[in-house]
Amino acid sequence: MKILFLLACCLALTSASGDLSTVKRIEELDVFWAQLDPQLQMLRRLSISPEIRVVNGAEARPGQFPYQALVLSFFEGDNSGLCGGTVLTQNFVLTAAHCVQIGTVATHGMAILGAHNRQQEEPHQQRIEFASVHIHPSYIATLLRNDIATIRLANPAVFSEFVQPIDLPALSDSRTFAGLQGTISGFGRTSDEDGSPASDVIMYASNPILTNADCQAAWNSILVQAQNICLSGAGGRSGCNGDSGGPLAITENGRSLQVGIASFVHGTGCASGMPSGFVRVTHYLEWIAENTDVVLRQ
Repeated sequence: MKILFLLACCLALTSASGDLSTVKRIEELDVFWAQLDPQLQMLRRLSISPEIRVVNGAEARPGQFPYQALVLSFFEGDNSGLCGGTVLTQNFVLTAAHCVQIGTVATHGMAILGAHNRQQEEPHQQRIEFASVHIHPSYIATLLRNDIATIRLANPAVFSEFVQPIDLPALSDSRTFAGLQGTISGFGRTSDEDGSPASDVIMYASNPILTNADCQAAWNSILVQAQNICLSGAGGRSGCNGDSGGPLAITENGRSLQVGIASFVHGTGCASGMPSGFVRVTHYLEWIAENTDVVLRQ
């Protein structure tokens, strides 16, 4: 079985000091590779395409994505991972499991809310420590199964023009969302230079959401299952425009509705035209409700 993929490329590492200006790709962390299935560890020996970058995206307006969060998780060994996330309530952020568990669960962390430029402590930013991390009990790191987690904040977020919760589908929502326009957002890389840092400012791009059958046909692997949702890679726009753990959203009744959580992209590069993979939010609504204080619509 040949599976060529990378985690959404904008998941980056920085020193335990929390200096956001010195981010690295997660592929450079030994402990990340050690947890993968042996069939996937071969990817470390492959030449990683320089096209893993943010392409054909645009800079967001300040406050355009008030639900966007930065998730900074600190791990053993003086490493930390920079990811995306979404504001669910004043007390909880939604992200990917691999953003808060790499070998071991993050020892501590911080969510940055309301940021437009992550390198600046803007007046509308809120930087809140983790109180606890809740990882799906069936998360399988080797194959990115059930790649979902929630973070309880140590202090409640204060909602404003720049910090707002995202909507989630109703429990009764059985749509696949295929054919709808999906929008990804985050602080992804903007340069094809090896080791280049993540974007300072929030970027976004849009493409159609695929059927799972079409996504499976493109991947030709067992990676895409019912628990996943995929975004077309047409025009070189893909999940690497948003950090791992960040949102895939559609617009409904003038509001953003989160349907996916960024999980993986293809190893040939984000600009290759291959679909990017997300966790399907509707598959986990009951688990999200049990591990947050969000009130779901029936």
